[in-house]
Amino acid sequence: MSSCARARTGRALVHRHSRELSISLLAATLSATGCSRRTPASTVEPLKVAAAADLTFAFVEVGKEYERLTGQKVVFSFGSTGLLEKQIANGAPFDVFAAADMSFADDAVQAGACLADTKALYATGRLVMFSANGAPFGPTQMTDLTDHRIVRVAIANPKHAPYGRAAEQAIRRSHLWDAVERKLVYGENVQQTLQFVQSGNADVALVALSLAIVTPGHWTLIPADLHEELNQGLVVCTGGKAGVDSGRRFAAYVASADGRSVMRRYGFALPGESLVGSRSLVPGQ
Repeated sequence: MSSCARARTGRALVHRHSRELSISLLAATLSATGCSRRTPASTVEPLKVAAAADLTFAFVEVGKEYERLTGQKVVFSFGSTGLLEKQIANGAPFDVFAAADMSFADDAVQAGACLADTKALYATGRLVMFSANGAPFGPTQMTDLTDHRIVRVAIANPKHAPYGRAAEQAIRRSHLWDAVERKLVYGENVQQTLQFVQSGNADVALVALSLAIVTPGHWTLIPADLHEELNQGLVVCTGGKAGVDSGRRFAAYVASADGRSVMRRYGFALPGESLVGSRSLVPGQ
């Protein structure tokens, strides 16, 4: 199937979610801006994408396929959503910003660094409890965090990391804050938080499903009603050298059928999409 044909398939999927902040407009752009030609990578300015740390594995895969289809290299900077937004607002030369919370995409637009008409919901994230293989005790419910065998619990910094904020909310709404607060260690972003468990510097981490899925260890989904929805938003920015049209094309690919297929494999679902039955959602795999 040609890349243009894939884009047309993507539009069919995207229109079902047209209510979600102009995704349909972005998907149409992929077809309208020359997707039938693969331009040699050496003649195209690389596309720079600032992306939340929970997107690390999913977006690397998306970027490779996008580069294969278009010939344009994609360069990612992964980190804490809040810190990335500050960089963009202060003039950092990014073409696309993919946030772990829509409010930070809104902030980038309000700062005049990104385009309001490109703002789109690309996923609703999920939070999990993660422990390493071989751990003496692996939690399966929130109350397990109070167990004496769990000495350190890692979460991302709630001040600028949406998954850290969600983790704090989940602990508080479970009425466990007084018992768990003294155990907390904070990562700069959700990926570093996961690394605390991998390095043995924490017993449990509350992190993104998208990272836990592809990391050896055991994980359990945290009930979504224990924290505010992690509605993750993408927006095209004006400060990048590749240009707004390039940013729109990448955003359209993320929203296309091929892009959505990758995102779903990492646990990123849109409202109305079900991940039930996916082998990826078997705790501990």
